[in-house]
Amino acid sequence: MRDTVIEVENLVRTFSGQRGLFRKNSREIRALDEVSFSVSRGELFGLLGPNGAGKTTTVKILTTLLLPTAGKATVLGYDVNKAEDQIRPKINFIFGGERGLYWRLSGRDNLRYFADLYRIDSRTQKRRIPELLDLVGLLDRADDRVETYSKGMKQRLHIARGLINDPEVLFLDEPTIGLDPGGARDLRAIIHALTERGKTVLLTTHYMFEADELCDRIAIINRGRIAALDTPAGLKRLAAGLSVIQTHVYGLPAEKIKELGKCPGIESVNIKNMDNYQILEIGTTAPGEIAPVVMQVLNGFRFDDFRIREATLEDAYLKLVGGAA
Repeated sequence: MRDTVIEVENLVRTFSGQRGLFRKNSREIRALDEVSFSVSRGELFGLLGPNGAGKTTTVKILTTLLLPTAGKATVLGYDVNKAEDQIRPKINFIFGGERGLYWRLSGRDNLRYFADLYRIDSRTQKRRIPELLDLVGLLDRADDRVETYSKGMKQRLHIARGLINDPEVLFLDEPTIGLDPGGARDLRAIIHALTERGKTVLLTTHYMFEADELCDRIAIINRGRIAALDTPAGLKRLAAGLSVIQTHVYGLPAEKIKELGKCPGIESVNIKNMDNYQILEIGTTAPGEIAPVVMQVLNGFRFDDFRIREATLEDAYLKLVGGAA
């Protein structure tokens, strides 16, 4: 068996919040509620969940940016409560978006700056920086200012920055957010290559196809608890027997979506808002019986491309989190 690199046991994190018109009433918000999982060396582990489920809180604790309220978490055998000085040089953190880079510096100078922060000697820098720029496909643009880079190039530079200290564990928080399909595909190829080099990667993402393509195992977290933990194939089996009725609708109001959710035989309802229409997806184990019910609810509204398809990882996810976005 591979070594365990991340160990999370009954992790709890609470926050204090206020509510009411004058925010005088305080309450305890439980962001993490007895969360447990482990990640092996060289594994690409996915952490999926809706907004507010606890993904970012978990990553902040594992990267020593936030202390847990209770429970235990170790990274490379070190307790996150007591050994941040031992953990931080051996890990790195990459987030989606364009923050965290110095736009008026070149890509190469950005990496030199972060290498200096990690106290990497000049000899190692001269070898490692070109290697990283080549890895992420930026060697030919290394001396151009970052402000001239596309979003995809900036995110690839983030990957290089995250590898500057040659970390054993890399935390990626929605690294492909906002990228066009080509840029996201290129970044996924780089992420996949990292595990082939022996890196341990913990990835958070909202993109189910991305998790399905990249991850060895996936934990689905919802309302601060682990709802399921398995391989992508294992999670898909949770949707065994589930079919999805899918159609394009135009101007469907929220009350009709709620009406569909209350229909017997419907296990999940998901709506995706596009530019000019909505994609309605309904999970059911009896598509032949439910299809006429759906058409009746949609009567009076324009809809087209009505079809029944097999369930995917995303459908299994929606079944587990109750359709939360």
